[in-house]
Amino acid sequence: MSPTFWSLVRSLGRGRLTRVDDGGPCQLVQMQLSQTETRDATPRMAEYGFESNPPAGADAVAVFLAGNRTNGVVIACGHQQYRMRGLTTGEVAISDNKGQSVYLSAAGIVVNGGGLPMKFTNTPQVTVDTPLMHCTGNITADGDITDNIKTQSHSMAQGRAIYNGHTHPVKQVQSGGSTVTSDPPNQPQKIGDDDGSGGDA
Repeated sequence: MSPTFWSLVRSLGRGRLTRVDDGGPCQLVQMQLSQTETRDATPRMAEYGFESNPPAGADAVAVFLAGNRTNGVVIACGHQQYRMRGLTTGEVAISDNKGQSVYLSAAGIVVNGGGLPMKFTNTPQVTVDTPLMHCTGNITADGDITDNIKTQSHSMAQGRAIYNGHTHPVKQVQSGGSTVTSDPPNQPQKIGDDDGSGGDA
């Protein structure tokens, strides 16, 4: 067979990753192509904005310039054990080996934290544009909680302070129709009171 044919044959390789170096400007991988061929420090390319560190055993496809097996680039990776399965036509997902995933399903977006914490960081504001937000557990906040912001500006903590300090005029208790002011409530609301309001500050 011609050298051109063998050059084409050697221009593609399929194997499995055995090690990943993610510390430099370009990710470098070690790739086992066969029992007798292992390529080290092979650059791995990915789409801009999509980074990953594939676990050992991930499938990989590499291309080699002019069939030179010392000059390769990994262009695709996958993992048979950890990939999400059963997606229907048009659906998209990102996932890892910890069970975390963002699934753009045909019925809506599903975010699975895999039993791990989720954190939003370094953002001055988060806006959730939805007519209903439902939480199945407790809500805690280091700062104040304010509702109905279009009609009032008091936080729930400020509203509770106003309630605790309010008084009532007591009429007709002295001769001559005098009016006096009652004392504050005997049992003011405190943080943690179960008053049925659905929240506290």
